[in-house]
Amino acid sequence: GIGGTFQYGLQISIINSPAEYIKSFMRETLLQRYGSSPSEEIITLMWSFVVSIYSIGGLLGSLSAGYLSVRLGRKKAMLLTNIPALLSAALMGLSRLSGSFEMIIIGRLLSGVCGGFGLNIHIMYAGECAPQKLRGVIAITASTAIAIGKFVGFALGLREVFGVEALWPILMAANALPALVQLLTLPFFPDSPRYLLIDKKDKEACM
Repeated sequence: GIGGTFQYGLQISIINSPAEYIKSFMRETLLQRYGSSPSEEIITLMWSFVVSIYSIGGLLGSLSAGYLSVRLGRKKAMLLTNIPALLSAALMGLSRLSGSFEMIIIGRLLSGVCGGFGLNIHIMYAGECAPQKLRGVIAITASTAIAIGKFVGFALGLREVFGVEALWPILMAANALPALVQLLTLPFFPDSPRYLLIDKKDKEACM
């Protein structure tokens, strides 16, 4: 779940804390570029775009999840979700250094793709790998991981942690850590028996 629905929960909550800092960064960037300070309406519109583009990325990720889970298998598809997660972390983490708020927008789009993948493939992979007696309990890990992700996002956003102006890029790049954990651990997990039997026609590997 740490690379699956946890990423969704984390990104949903993590954006709230640095809102004023990112707006201020946008204002300063536009002032430096064009020599005039943008209106509050423009800043609010751009901020709304930063928040809402996550949903567009989520839609793209969700639409691709079914195809990729059959084409690559559940495990490889789950590993693939870490690529947009790491790219988004790099873009958002380096946005202030680069003086580009557009990097935050692209990073949010990519993190949405990761969230859309994770929401679908996590449930599919966990459900198909779980023993019959534990299938219900394992399915609940999806909602549990979302809740933990939200909690971690709020906790990281506290002023005592990363919720200050100097550290908001680190806060926005926090999704890199669960992605790295999954990249290091998931290769040791088995592939889905259902995928091996139905899609790959490999009965021996399924057994």
